[in-house]
Amino acid sequence: MHHASIRTANIHRAIAFYELLGFTVCERFTTGYTLACWMEGLGGRIELIQIPQPKPAADAFNDEHYVGYYHLSFDLTEITSDLPSWLTDLKARFELAANNQQEQLLPLKILLEPTQQQIGNSIWEVTFIADSDGLPLEFIRTLTKLS
Repeated sequence: MHHASIRTANIHRAIAFYELLGFTVCERFTTGYTLACWMEGLGGRIELIQIPQPKPAADAFNDEHYVGYYHLSFDLTEITSDLPSWLTDLKARFELAANNQQEQLLPLKILLEPTQQQIGNSIWEVTFIADSDGLPLEFIRTLTKLS
């Protein structure tokens, strides 16, 4: 896959958010009449597109009847040995950055605290956070494979 595209109400706020997750801007461009960029990080590429006169995003995480885009998922198995500690560190980075850039960043919104989930023959750690526009992002880590 080349990239996942995310429409945002404020591209500068979204860039600041995703930079704290470890993404870096690799291309800036316009699409028609609006600002856009590609960012790379966590093993993938996203595209941010600023939307003039944005409407609030649907609540894909909490609305059990919602149909459509649900979330992006990032595998942190090779990046961290402990998802709860990773999330604690991320919260601290967001708090510090939010204090320094109050107009650009808000404190991190956690949708689901780290939990364990069996999928097939693997046990995963799973957590969800909301991005700067409230879109759900999942972070997973393999704990073990069952025989």
